[in-house]
Amino acid sequence: MTVAPEAPGPRRPNVVLVVADDLGYSDLGCYGGELATPNIDRLARAGVRLAHFYTSARCSPSRASLLTGLHPHQSGIGILTNDDRPRGYPGSLSERTPTMAEVLRASGYATAMFGKWHLSAQMTVPDPSWPTRRGFAEFFGTLTGCGSYYQPGTLRRGDEDASSEALVPGFYYTDAIASAAASYIRAHAGSRPFFCYVAFSAPHWPLHAPEEDIRAYDGAFEAGWDVLRRRRIERLVDEGLFPDVSLASDRDEREPPFEKARAPEWQVRRMQVYAAQVTRLDAGVGALVEALRETGQLDDTLLIFLSDNGASSEELPLVSPERFAARSDILPRATRAGGAIRVGNLPEIWPGPEDTYASYGRAWANLSNAPFRYYKRYVHEGGIAAPFVVHWPAGGLLAGHIERTPYQLTDVLPTVLAATGATYPSRRASGAPALEGVSMLEALRGGPPAVHPLFWEHTGNAAIRLANWKLVRAYPGPWELYDLATDPAELRDCAPAQRGVVAELRASWESWAARVGVIPWEVTLDIYRGRGASAEEAAG
Repeated sequence: MTVAPEAPGPRRPNVVLVVADDLGYSDLGCYGGELATPNIDRLARAGVRLAHFYTSARCSPSRASLLTGLHPHQSGIGILTNDDRPRGYPGSLSERTPTMAEVLRASGYATAMFGKWHLSAQMTVPDPSWPTRRGFAEFFGTLTGCGSYYQPGTLRRGDEDASSEALVPGFYYTDAIASAAASYIRAHAGSRPFFCYVAFSAPHWPLHAPEEDIRAYDGAFEAGWDVLRRRRIERLVDEGLFPDVSLASDRDEREPPFEKARAPEWQVRRMQVYAAQVTRLDAGVGALVEALRETGQLDDTLLIFLSDNGASSEELPLVSPERFAARSDILPRATRAGGAIRVGNLPEIWPGPEDTYASYGRAWANLSNAPFRYYKRYVHEGGIAAPFVVHWPAGGLLAGHIERTPYQLTDVLPTVLAATGATYPSRRASGAPALEGVSMLEALRGGPPAVHPLFWEHTGNAAIRLANWKLVRAYPGPWELYDLATDPAELRDCAPAQRGVVAELRASWESWAARVGVIPWEVTLDIYRGRGASAEEAAG
C-alpha cells in the first residue's frame, strides 16, 4: 500500500520590520503630511494603518521594547545606552530577554539586520548585547545612536569595522541600509522564511541629504509652519485619523508665528533637508518592496513600518561644544576630505552638506507632530504617538482599514509570533519575564481587538492609558488626566474634577513601575551629580 506524502502546511510569512528614527506622527503622506512618501503610502492604503500606536519616548528604549516584547526597563535600557550600574540601568540589552530575532531563528527563520542598533553600552569590543549575538546571523549597520549620513560612526559588517565602506564615492547611509537589505531579500528568495530588521537612522539629525533631493522641495515650505500645520490637521481629519480640526493643539506657544521667525529662508532650508531625508527613506522602503515583488515574495511577507518616537525638538549641540565634540561615535573629527565640520543651528550654517551638523528645531517638530503637542522624550501624545503601517496581502488583513484600538511596542512581538507560528520560550526555561503585550493580528483582520492598559516612563515623564483615560505627567510637574475620546490632543486637564480616576490610575502605574523595575529619575540625577555631570547628560 502506497502512502501519499503529507501535504505541506501553509508557508510561513517573511517578516520585514522597518523603523524610522524621530519621524513625526503626521510626516507621511498617508498620515496627512505634505512630504513625498509614495512607497509607504501605497503600503498603507493596501494594508492597515493604526491611528493610536504608541512607542516609548526615545530611540533605545523603543528599539529594546520592539525587539523583546517587554517594557524598556525590563530589557536593561531604561533611558539610553549609558552604563549607570550599580544604581542605574546597564544601558545594554539584557541577556535574559530573548529578541525577536532569537525567537524566529530558533523557529527556523533566517535573520538579518541592517541599520541602527543602539542597544549596547559597549561599542568597540563585541559583547553579548551586539546584534550578532542577539539572533541576527547577518548585520550591517551602526552601533551608536546617530551620526553623519556621509561618514557614520561605529559602522560594522558583522563584528568587523566597515568604516572604509563610507569612503566609496556617493555613499549615503540611508541608501546603504536599503541596498544591503534589498540584496539580502533577493538572496533569500525561495529559501526558508526570513526576518529582516531594517532600522533607518533617518530622519534623525544631523540634517544631511543630497542637494538634488533638497531642491526637489523648493517652494514646498515657504507658507511656514502655521499654515502647513493647519493643512496637515485638515488632511488627518479627511484621512479618518483624527476626529475634528477643532480638537487639535495650536502652535507651540514658545515659538513665534512663521512671519516673525528669524532668518525665514534658513528656516525653510532646515525643513527642506528634513523632508529630503524622509523622501530618501521612503525610496529605501520602495527598494525593499521592489526586491520582494521581483522575487515573488511580497504577498507572503508581513511588512511593518513605524517610527521609534515622536519628532525631535532638540537643538544642537545638545551639551557644551567640547563635550559634544568628544562623542566621536556621533560627530566625525572632520569630513572625508579633511575639512572642518560646522556644528550648530545658526543661519550661517546652511544644512545639508557633509560639513554641516544641525537639526530642524522645535517649530518644525511641532509641525511633524501635528495635531499633538510635546516631542520626543515626553510621554504626552506628541512624544509617543507614531505612524504604524502593516502590509501582508496573504495574511487576511482588512485592506485599507484604520484600526483605532490603542496599542504599543510591546504588542509587536506577540503579533509577529501569531503570524509566524513561532513560540516564545517559556519563562521557566529562559528565565526571561513573560511577554507584556498582546497580539494585534485579529484586529488587523477586522476582528475583535485585544484591549489592555498601556504604560510609559522615561526620565521621570510617566503615563498610563486605560481605555480613553490617560494619566500623564511631564517631570517634575503634577499628574494630568485627559479623556482622549473627547480631547485627543490633551488640552483640557480633568485631574481636578476626577480625583478618583487619578488615584486609581496612579496606583496602577505605581504597581507597574515597581514590577518592571523603573528606577526613579531622582536616583539617576543623583548618579550624574556625583560625577559632576548635568541633567542633560543624565538623560543620555
